[in-house]
Amino acid sequence: MEKTPFFHALKIDEDTCIGCSRCMKICPTEALRVRDGKAVLMPDRCVDCGNCFKVCPTRSIYIEQDDFEDIFNFPIRVALVPAVFMGQFPNDITVSRIYGILKDLGFTHVLETESSIPIYTAAKNKYAAENPDIRPLISTFCPAIVRLIQVKFPGLTENLIPLRAPLDISAMYIRRKIKEDLEIKDDQIGIFYITPCAAKIAAVKSPVGEEKSLVDGVINMDSLYNRVYKEIKKQGHSYKEQKLPVSQLSADGVLTSLTNGERRLSDAHHSYSIDEIHNVIEFLEKVENEEIEDVDFLELRACDQSCPGGILTCDNRFLMCERVFGRARKIADRERKGEQTKDHELEEERNYLMRHMKVGEIKPRSMLVLDDNIAVALEKMKKIDEYRARLPQTDCGICGAPTCDALARDIVCDNAELTDCVFIQRNLEARGNMDVQESLKIMEVIWGKAKMNDYVKNK
Repeated sequence: MEKTPFFHALKIDEDTCIGCSRCMKICPTEALRVRDGKAVLMPDRCVDCGNCFKVCPTRSIYIEQDDFEDIFNFPIRVALVPAVFMGQFPNDITVSRIYGILKDLGFTHVLETESSIPIYTAAKNKYAAENPDIRPLISTFCPAIVRLIQVKFPGLTENLIPLRAPLDISAMYIRRKIKEDLEIKDDQIGIFYITPCAAKIAAVKSPVGEEKSLVDGVINMDSLYNRVYKEIKKQGHSYKEQKLPVSQLSADGVLTSLTNGERRLSDAHHSYSIDEIHNVIEFLEKVENEEIEDVDFLELRACDQSCPGGILTCDNRFLMCERVFGRARKIADRERKGEQTKDHELEEERNYLMRHMKVGEIKPRSMLVLDDNIAVALEKMKKIDEYRARLPQTDCGICGAPTCDALARDIVCDNAELTDCVFIQRNLEARGNMDVQESLKIMEVIWGKAKMNDYVKNK
């Protein structure tokens, strides 16, 4: 079982957290608790999906990122930009104009992440053909899904396709090309990914199956979008566009980050595309229980509408999808007329990239493991069942845990007490085994003294 700690891009500001418990209730892996009136993260369970970030009313949950000025630590500065970044801008703002502004802001090179899609797709299909006994194969495109499977469905880790994601393949290509073209050292090149989500920050800082990422830094998409849009406003109508000589992506490449983008390029006969993490969990539970069989390939994404639904995008995800589709249609028209796209340049490096495509073993990190000693773990499981039977199964969250099952596990792991349950407290009070002051002290530990004092005053 993998023991190295996860890096998490999601952080909690205790000074502004009001302990509302919204994050705790929406977390798909039960990675949050409330203690002393503040949200507390259980790092071994968090997959950086960002659902907690979306519902936090005080913005106390924030996303750590690299400083934009870090790009100037390198003589050569590469922006790896996903296609959804372009999809945030109105249709009259062209891709070539955005490229130009990114260079004005300080980048020396710009490459769209999905440039490597043809090679990525070929590698996936090759892996599927060479491993017919592993089914269903599960895409590793979405890092939140990889972590979800590691912690919640550890028995399915061997189904994850152990190949680099398009982000890493594109980084590998551009670093090699710049080194050869400019004859410079590796440490003079800084590659920065513009991310639509927290999970990809975590994937860069703590890559799965690799010791170190090929990417040097990560910039939040929302912050860069604001920088670019500010420049667009400055330029006004006087801007003279310098068009790119060819389309930077193929139509297939543009569509890959949307739901069904991978599935449509797969050779698999029976495949599914599922987005939004709760939908993914429901489906994987059926796969794990063998309620769904005869599946060759699964494209799973943590966000609704896939990358356009990322928590760091700035526009409505449905509008973004439509713009991305519109761009793909225009490129497809030009492709039918015989025009080649820039991603054909990667074909020159196909052999090299294919040789360096695989990553190491993706190990399970099950949040369900109670002890390394099987006998002790079985005894703890028995105790969890006993505590679960004593709890009301109302999942009210007043104990500071999201569900009664979570509380039972916390009790056995010495992270909570049975008397944290308000129903148990009332029962003990009725039998004369606990007084009101004792109950109040328990609630103060969970919800904080200040909040409980305010409650008493209001009463």
